[in-house]
Amino acid sequence: MSLDRTPSPQPGGGWTTPGLNTPRRKGSPFKGRRSPSPAVAYAQPDRDPRNVNWASAQAKSAEVSGYGFPSVNQGFFQRNFTSFSSQLPFHRRGGRDFAEKPRPGRRKKAGSTLETFRNIAAVLSRAAWRLRFRLGVVLAIVMVVVLFYTTPAHRAYRRSSWLGGGNKFVIILAANQGGGVMEWKGPREWAIERDSVKNKKRYTSRWGYDLEIVDMAIKRRYAHEWRESWEKVDTIRRCLKDYPNAEWFWWLDLNTFIMEPSYSLQSHIFKNLDKHTYRDINEWNPLGISHPPNASYLDPITTSATGDSQTSSINMLVPQDCSGFNLGSFFIRRSAWTDRLLDIWWDPVHYEQRHMQWEHKEQDAFEYLYENQPWIRPHTAFLPQRRANSFPPGACGSDNATIHYQRNDRDFMVNMAGCEWGRDCWGEMYNYREMSNYLNRNPWQRIRDGFRDAGKSIGAIFRPSDGKSEAKKGGAYVE
Repeated sequence: MSLDRTPSPQPGGGWTTPGLNTPRRKGSPFKGRRSPSPAVAYAQPDRDPRNVNWASAQAKSAEVSGYGFPSVNQGFFQRNFTSFSSQLPFHRRGGRDFAEKPRPGRRKKAGSTLETFRNIAAVLSRAAWRLRFRLGVVLAIVMVVVLFYTTPAHRAYRRSSWLGGGNKFVIILAANQGGGVMEWKGPREWAIERDSVKNKKRYTSRWGYDLEIVDMAIKRRYAHEWRESWEKVDTIRRCLKDYPNAEWFWWLDLNTFIMEPSYSLQSHIFKNLDKHTYRDINEWNPLGISHPPNASYLDPITTSATGDSQTSSINMLVPQDCSGFNLGSFFIRRSAWTDRLLDIWWDPVHYEQRHMQWEHKEQDAFEYLYENQPWIRPHTAFLPQRRANSFPPGACGSDNATIHYQRNDRDFMVNMAGCEWGRDCWGEMYNYREMSNYLNRNPWQRIRDGFRDAGKSIGAIFRPSDGKSEAKKGGAYVE
């Protein structure tokens, strides 16, 4: 029912509220309330009984409500209601205690610590609610990164041929040398092998490479020829068949340790192969090999000092130490040239004729082939010694900045070649393992070590003296 047609509660029309009833004129055809004539209302506003002003309506309303005094100045209680009510205690919502209402001009008392923290939490909650979308995006990104590195997803990414390219590399590690036919292992040799194998497993797992651990003890078929070291060539030939999708094979001797596992082979060597290698052996030629060959029957590429100067033609990467080629760490690439080289390298004719002269066995055999077979040179490149085969101090004589490991430069890999001849292999392996762990600490480990070192320094300052003067002079302590 619409409001303009609501029936009056009194018989005959009209309303109970004083001042709202308008008397009907006798004989008027209209019933109920009628608007006064505008001409009469404006001509005699005070005499027209139908004209109800605000003051009279308010006075009549007060009388009807039961107040016997006029509403001028609203009375004593009306005038003092605000100040009186402000002094009354109020009840806190959700609590059991009462507190005073704040008075105007009065300094507010400091709240409790718990209340302060609640207010701060409320402010932060409102701010977080406003920034909920941005916080959700940040948390989603963090979650994706964490899941990427804590699940096999990062290995799958780095191993894929069209993303990381890790399946193109195979690391071949010669292990169990002491368990072969030449000698048996002791505790120190087993410790060296354990650390070396663990180091290579971590590196290949991080970058998605394949690891082939060669057990030298099972190669008994070479025992009758005293030919254990020559099985390196045969092992590479077998790996070429076992890993058909791989392109590069990296041979490592057991006495090697990767110092910087954060370096990938792609970024460290192969993405800039032309900058990290050299083709002309005259740049570092400790063997004194005449290069390039100048026979009249050779083609221009073979007689060139740098071959065709294209990185795509490089099929073997060899480092050189102070005495010549070093095959404790070298790279070889899958190609028809490689198959041909391995067949000739493994030919027993060379071994039968030269095994008494070649002290380093297969390494001396490759040096002979490089010097006397010109077709090998255009496809062989050389790595600087410290790029992938640094030596520890003491190897190759006195310190040489181009050969020996440099800690400040964070060399990639160290090869403890010849440590079994008058040096401590286990001592060197342990030293470089601890050094690598120290240099590759994560941020949390660095902060922890910083606090620990600071605590040791403070403790040394405040440590009580035992009454003795421990001034060290000339290597001896003087009391």
